Amino acid sequence: MKNIRNFCIIAHIDHGKSTLADRLLELTKTLSERDMEAQVLDDMDLEKEKGITIKSHAIQMEYNYKGETYRLNLIDTPGHVDFSYEVSRSIASCEGALLVVDATQGVQAQTISNLYMAIDHDLEIIPILNKIDMESAQPEVVSDEICDLLGCSPEDIFRVSARTGEGVPPILDAIVEKIPAPSGDPSAPLQALVFDSVFNPFRGVIAYFKIANGSIRKGDRVKFFNTGMDYVADEVGVLKMKLQPCPEIGCGDVGYIISGVKNAAEVKVGDTITDALNPCAAAIAGFEEVKPMVFAGMYPVQADKFEELRAVLEKFQLNDASFVYEPESSLALGSGFRCGFLGLLHLEIVQERLFREFDMDVITTVPNVSYKVYTTQGECLDVHNPSGLPAPTLIDHIEEPFIRAQIISKSEFFGPIMKLCLDRRGTLAGQHYITADRVELNYDMPLSEIVFDFYDKLKTISKGYASFDYHLTGFRRARLVKLDILLNGEPADALSTLIHEDNAYDFGRRMCVKLKDLIPRQQFDIPIQAAIGAKIIARETVKQVRKDVTAKCYGGDVTRKRKLLEKQKEGKKRMRQIGTVQVPQSAFMAVLKLDS
Repeated sequence: MKNIRNFCIIAHIDHGKSTLADRLLELTKTLSERDMEAQVLDDMDLEKEKGITIKSHAIQMEYNYKGETYRLNLIDTPGHVDFSYEVSRSIASCEGALLVVDATQGVQAQTISNLYMAIDHDLEIIPILNKIDMESAQPEVVSDEICDLLGCSPEDIFRVSARTGEGVPPILDAIVEKIPAPSGDPSAPLQALVFDSVFNPFRGVIAYFKIANGSIRKGDRVKFFNTGMDYVADEVGVLKMKLQPCPEIGCGDVGYIISGVKNAAEVKVGDTITDALNPCAAAIAGFEEVKPMVFAGMYPVQADKFEELRAVLEKFQLNDASFVYEPESSLALGSGFRCGFLGLLHLEIVQERLFREFDMDVITTVPNVSYKVYTTQGECLDVHNPSGLPAPTLIDHIEEPFIRAQIISKSEFFGPIMKLCLDRRGTLAGQHYITADRVELNYDMPLSEIVFDFYDKLKTISKGYASFDYHLTGFRRARLVKLDILLNGEPADALSTLIHEDNAYDFGRRMCVKLKDLIPRQQFDIPIQAAIGAKIIARETVKQVRKDVTAKCYGGDVTRKRKLLEKQKEGKKRMRQIGTVQVPQSAFMAVLKLDS
């Protein structure tokens, strides 16, 4: 155990952690030069295109230091706020962390949030200043920021360029010297933390784990603590670039287990593996069920593809256990599924992966969050969809999820960012200057207000400088109303939203104006109305297409013209009673882009 080192790399998005991992793999000769490529641990095309890590990866390297061979287990982490639970389990599996900060951008919100998580788990932090070869790098300024954050001296910070490899070799020595070896009792009952899992169509679920106590051998009967399921370990091994089977994995080491699990829901990240015959007394602390934060409806573009979409979502869930779905139907869109996501980036990635990996094109409705509705009978209901709301007379009060948002930006954008947060019902919880020209703002805000386009707006007003991070703080009572959109007197359930009372009138009016432009004209007038309960708060009309029926009347008595117009009017009235309004897909997406 004394020659094992487990560490992760934490950083904000695009600060170069995948590139640094490439250099470490090269220096330890884990990969041959022929197999080497940029961001080798990001194996999805989508990850390479967007430059983000979506799925965390683990890999074992061997390094020779002062005549001894050390096993270095690198547990890579995703950088985006949506995947923070995966990051927390990866951090719990390590004894040390490399904190990577971009010399051109400085300390960002995600850096701070992941750093606090690492400090909570008592990890040894090795600070690294990356991209020092860039012309816009400010190594002295950013070094001071890191020193303020960590309380270290500038000499402790490694200055590197992960792209060129400059300054990287000393990091490997520092990993061996500074990061402690894992602690644990090899003779105690097996206790291993699952920090990730992947689905293989031929072998079932492959769980990645780190052993805290005991050891695991091929053929052992193991039990998953929180799900209560037990299996036989068909294969155990270590994580090189490919899975490498071993007869046994010892205490403190990182490995994988294949036990023929065919259902991804049975293996949960953060769960504890123990011996079925000689179980440990307690699970490793910190396990949570992953809770979706944002909900949206997904419908097939062609109504007859419903069963095909169900099969695709089942397969997709095996690869992404944090994605949840359940069937629902909509009057406007037919049969589909209500899906839960960790955040907006997760939603975007799921949509993109469904199209690329399964060739499945879907219509996605307006994303919304989960509310707690307290009824007059004293029940508490979780409502993910405005159409699931009870009648207004049965509602006592509604609570909505609140977040603590942390925004770091240049101080010149301080005013516009404050205005944006106040417009979204935010209350300032604190502010402090990190350096003379960089400020950190903390706001308490409703989650529903950041679901649409908050991040885009923040990037626009700060010219791309602001970084944003958030975590859920709980539920608070709110004055929310259900806003219905009526087309020709019929409610269009896919367009209804739950909204704060103060914003309802303005939102309803803008919605009607937008839909008036998007809904095609038909043979009869289409009234578009925004309503709260029975009260109409806004109205627009899509004018009918009319044939000039009086064209054949040339001169003559006015009653002839009137007779023809009355006849046309009767026909239009009858048509309006039986006519249906076709809503184009662009109208559903318009809700997201009301301000544009």
